Amino acid sequence: MSALTADMIMSPHAKSGASCRADVACVHCGLPVPPGLVNAQSEHQFCCHACDTAYHAICGSGLGQYYEYRRADASRAASRPATSTQGKYEEFDDPSFAALYCTPRADGLSSVTLVLEGLHCAACVWLLEKLPTVAPGVIDARVDFGRSQITIVHDPGAASLAAIARFMDRLGYASHALREQAARRAQLNQERAAIIRIALAGALFGNTMVIAFALYGAEKSGMEPGMRLFLQSVSAGLAALSVFGPGRVFFRGALASLRMRALHMDVPIALALTVGLVHGVVSTVRGTGGVYFDTLCTLVFLLLIGRWIQQRQQRRAADSIELLFSLAPSTATLVEDGCSRAVPIEGLKAGDIVSVKAGESVPVDGQVHSGASAVDASLLTGESTPVEVQPGDRVAAGSINLAAPLLVQTLETGRQTRIGQLMALVAEEARRKAPIVKLADKIAARFIVVVLALAALTFALWMPSGIEAAVEHTVALLIITCPCALGLATPLAIVSSLGRAARAGMLIKGGDALEALAGRGTLVLDKTGTLTTGRWQVREYHGPEGLKPLIAAAERGCSHPAARALAGAFDGPDAASLHATIHNSIGGGIVANVEKVALTIGSPRFVAGVHPAMVVPESIVRGMESAVDRGLSVVLIAQEGAAVAFAALGDTVRPEALDCLNALRARGWSTVLLSGDHGRIARSIGAQLGFDECQIHGDASPQDKAEVVRALAAQGTTVMVGDGVNDAAALTAATVGVAVHGGAEAAMATADVYLSEPGLGGLVALLDRARQASAAIRTNLVASLLYNVVFGALAIAGVV
Repeated sequence: MSALTADMIMSPHAKSGASCRADVACVHCGLPVPPGLVNAQSEHQFCCHACDTAYHAICGSGLGQYYEYRRADASRAASRPATSTQGKYEEFDDPSFAALYCTPRADGLSSVTLVLEGLHCAACVWLLEKLPTVAPGVIDARVDFGRSQITIVHDPGAASLAAIARFMDRLGYASHALREQAARRAQLNQERAAIIRIALAGALFGNTMVIAFALYGAEKSGMEPGMRLFLQSVSAGLAALSVFGPGRVFFRGALASLRMRALHMDVPIALALTVGLVHGVVSTVRGTGGVYFDTLCTLVFLLLIGRWIQQRQQRRAADSIELLFSLAPSTATLVEDGCSRAVPIEGLKAGDIVSVKAGESVPVDGQVHSGASAVDASLLTGESTPVEVQPGDRVAAGSINLAAPLLVQTLETGRQTRIGQLMALVAEEARRKAPIVKLADKIAARFIVVVLALAALTFALWMPSGIEAAVEHTVALLIITCPCALGLATPLAIVSSLGRAARAGMLIKGGDALEALAGRGTLVLDKTGTLTTGRWQVREYHGPEGLKPLIAAAERGCSHPAARALAGAFDGPDAASLHATIHNSIGGGIVANVEKVALTIGSPRFVAGVHPAMVVPESIVRGMESAVDRGLSVVLIAQEGAAVAFAALGDTVRPEALDCLNALRARGWSTVLLSGDHGRIARSIGAQLGFDECQIHGDASPQDKAEVVRALAAQGTTVMVGDGVNDAAALTAATVGVAVHGGAEAAMATADVYLSEPGLGGLVALLDRARQASAAIRTNLVASLLYNVVFGALAIAGVV
């Protein structure tokens, strides 16, 4: 028998139900109903048992109006409601879960916030907020649609949290624990406080403006002195409330700036607010001089809005951390003394044995205790080929178990896992990102010194004309040159630019990203899902043509990427009528019987293990070795114990990738390929796309990617383009991170830009828009500075 090298080995297959097509639509989700499930005697048809369960749970609870609301929501017409997972949620009743996630109240009730799956429209919100009327033990339910969260107040004595979760699951909404609760509460409190400040400042601004209209009108038509004093006094009170109420954040910032001996924009703002208020009060009492109460309230209101826009970037960074946490399960199946039970991840310790069924995510970093399977770790490593594991092998949290049940011995949990360390790396990189007003702050730091110096000069110049004139002109200068225009120039221009980009399918998070993309630098590109489709396809087949329908029939019921590729490539009318029986799907392939023909399909090692005496023809060995050298994965096919064919599988380059790369290179960007896939595969793809040998990096772990990107970013502008969680740390380490369509949610959240268009098609347009947006921002900054220079000069001259 010819030798089979380790490089030829491919990953195992996994079992899955076959797909079906039909013209009958499911009444719950709208998907086609498989012919075998169509019930001619029933008015309502369902594509699966989960939809049947959810539909009858909703209607049985008297909530059938949900479907009317869903049909009426035209904006979500294409969305499908979630279906029941049939989960038991036993971990929700574990004492450690209550201690971690539930908040006891003084009245004996308990409050908990959960993350929901399938929340997609107003009808979902209506349905879930009806829980107190239909679910025993639920006192109150409030849905946060933007974060896909629900806060439930329930009576633990009337119903367990697990029972409530099972009820929501039957309605079609699976729930999970919300981690980092303390940080989330603090963030929510900060957001509420900011919105309350803006609302209060807006109310005070509106009322002072109404009074100001009357006072300005009186300058021409006249007003009784007593009425003028009354209106000015009321305006002074409202201005004082605005300055020392919502406006006190500027005083806190100014004091902190002085303590740190670093001038900040809050210093002239606080000075202008204080001097303007004091001068206005003195002028009101004396009955002479100008008042600026309406201007002060306007400043506070607009500056608070600008500050809220800036803080949105920080909230997105916190959201990305939560998304990273959500990639690993929040619960695990603990096996003790032959019995298993669901527990929160935080309740596990090193040495515990957890069960991981086929299709489930691995909840911990651990070592396979028993069982043999294959895991898909592409979410973390970027490796597109599933990896075989057996007792003694390491598996990482967040990996997907593809083939067979495993027992895993826990080594690390939570923050100590690979995904936890990746989360910490992302958080660290996010803190290093420049604020959205970085450019404005640089200008403002120098501008503040100039303004303060000019204020002192103005006071000195006007002192010979009297103290009142000196104070009035100095106050006018401080208010006119208060850096509100400078502070708002960047965020307001960004909001306008981001809105236009969003309508074109480009979600851009900040002005610093726009500024960087407007120039030139290095583009670092992930391979899988970015330059390639991320889906395996049959690239070569060597064997009898008549064998193809048999292979398709055997692989049709498997969910492994290789099985889907083979079934898709070889399927046809001849294969549709064939019946296959799979005898074995554990280890590295399948053993099947198709119409009395025995087939063994899988990695060369697997097939050789099933048929130890099998002799592989030299032509097949040479063909497989050639395919492996070109970065392809091989599948060997044996018929009746004899090796008769093989197929070579590989990822496919996106059709537009080469043209887009050439366009980017023509714009002055240098390109680097950075992949977690095998070096041979990375080099093969890179050669097709015109990358130089020195620009191709394979076998890169998430940490390796972050280090490479960080090193490039230290040398100049670096843009990382990727779509996987393994790219998340690199996306944050780059000057600008760009997540492309189809990418993992965490990559989208940690990136600075998200492109809804697949592949690189939108990247060229993004760079053009960035140049336009950057020009708009710079125009606004120049205009605001010009305004300050012109009107500041008029104030010094006494014209204003």
